[in-house]
Amino acid sequence: MTEPKKLRTIDASFVALGPSGVAIRDRLKHLTPEDEKVLRLVGEHLGHLASRDLAARCQDAGDHSTDTWAARKRDLTAESSSRWAGAITKATHDQWALARRCQLAHIQGLEAGVRMLMHRLSLPVGEKGTKRAAGGYRSKGGWFHKSRRLAILEHRLDVARADREAGVVHVVRGGRKLLGNRHNLEAAQLTEAQWRERWRAQRWFLAADGESGKRYGNETIRVAPDGEVSIKLPAPLADWANAKHGRYVLGSKVAFAHRGQEWADRIDNDRAVAYRIHYDVERGRWYVTASWQRPVVQTIGLETARAAGMIGVDTNADHFAAYRLDPHGNPVGDPHRFFYDLSGTADHRDAQIRHAITQVLHWAKSCGVAAIGIENLDFTAEKTREKHGRKKRFRQLVSGIPTGKLKARLVSMAAEMDLSIVAVDPAYTSMWGNQHWRKPMRTPHRKMSRHDAAGIAIGRRALGHPIRRRTAPPPQHQSDAAGHRTVQARPGTPGREGTRPPVTDRAHDARRRAGTQQGTRGTSASKTVRDARSAGQWVQDSLLHTD
Repeated sequence: MTEPKKLRTIDASFVALGPSGVAIRDRLKHLTPEDEKVLRLVGEHLGHLASRDLAARCQDAGDHSTDTWAARKRDLTAESSSRWAGAITKATHDQWALARRCQLAHIQGLEAGVRMLMHRLSLPVGEKGTKRAAGGYRSKGGWFHKSRRLAILEHRLDVARADREAGVVHVVRGGRKLLGNRHNLEAAQLTEAQWRERWRAQRWFLAADGESGKRYGNETIRVAPDGEVSIKLPAPLADWANAKHGRYVLGSKVAFAHRGQEWADRIDNDRAVAYRIHYDVERGRWYVTASWQRPVVQTIGLETARAAGMIGVDTNADHFAAYRLDPHGNPVGDPHRFFYDLSGTADHRDAQIRHAITQVLHWAKSCGVAAIGIENLDFTAEKTREKHGRKKRFRQLVSGIPTGKLKARLVSMAAEMDLSIVAVDPAYTSMWGNQHWRKPMRTPHRKMSRHDAAGIAIGRRALGHPIRRRTAPPPQHQSDAAGHRTVQARPGTPGREGTRPPVTDRAHDARRRAGTQQGTRGTSASKTVRDARSAGQWVQDSLLHTD
């Protein structure tokens, strides 16, 4: 007899924390040729200092300390200003820390690949795998090529581990992808002059952190309430100043349409606002981005989020499948699907995600719910080349689901509409939703897909209800032919889940013999049944039998 399948532990649902920061952007229009020249000079000069500072930080590796930080900042101050030096060193530390995190993720990915290769190489050729573990390779040729790949990955892993222990990181200011395009200009559809212009623009540095208590929240790049933008010039470029105290005032004025009132309230109270000026080479436009931090707080409690029901959303490669549920876990109305196209450029994909999320949020707002339930997805271990080597389309499908960006976008956009996000464990939602909800919810006028049923499962888990439903009541002929119940039972109701226990032939024969001997209908329950019912347990009624 085979042992029953052991299910993994389901993590508890939780309300996702609100956004920790805000960023808004506006275009710098009507810049004069002199304005653009000053911006280019300042960006190029500070970019050169930032590159030099990053190289120094990488050389320090694990020997970094407050003394080395102060020494680097002192050297930069002489060629810029104390505030510019502080912004450059902070950006350097953030970039170095990001590189360390990416290095750790790379090592973990290599370790997972090595483990999978060693497991599959240890199996006989042609052995079939299971849902939980991959099998052996199909041929001796495949086994041979994978053994060579194992040696390559082990070498890469040794190199990466050695770099991490020594504190060595590999960082490219301007982006490694753009650097690689230099050797593939035809594939990137760029000329050398176009590539060089983009490379220089990406390496410029025009960013300044805010300071609370200072005028308009920033002394280096200042934006006044009327939209006037002024920049504190570095010491070598002070001759270009057109205002007092070595400042240059741009001829363009900005007006932040999105969250403009929130930004105005901050600068009126001299609260910190960080600014970044950058140049879009493809469009030939200058932009300024304002950003500030928010205290990370939980919007509402979990019970409050569940009070008005829930919208369960299943994330797929090309659409959101959403279903509304009442507070008791019952589906209401018809399923809704919100499609998006994740092909094309990164900007196009981001716009598609934002548009689909906006549709979901507006529909949730019209339904009167206070929260949206969504899976806490993480496919880092499920899209590896070594686990699904031949399933290229499957790996592309999983990799295409925007898990990280979706979380950030959804939480921040939902907070602006006073909606909360309840994250649930994604285990078995598609399987159980398809098993317990797809068929009962299907009607001649309603088509239910597997993803729609998963939306119901996600919503029920977010509400704190189990996905599986109550068992079917005994039909007229006392058998299990009627299937599962379609009504909701309270959590304390005995026997509310699972299938009804089967009635064996021996029990049927015993009841039939008892009825024959007594000459009456077997309607009375035994003492054992009465005791079980008095204890609150569910017991199958005796079958009626007449001679």
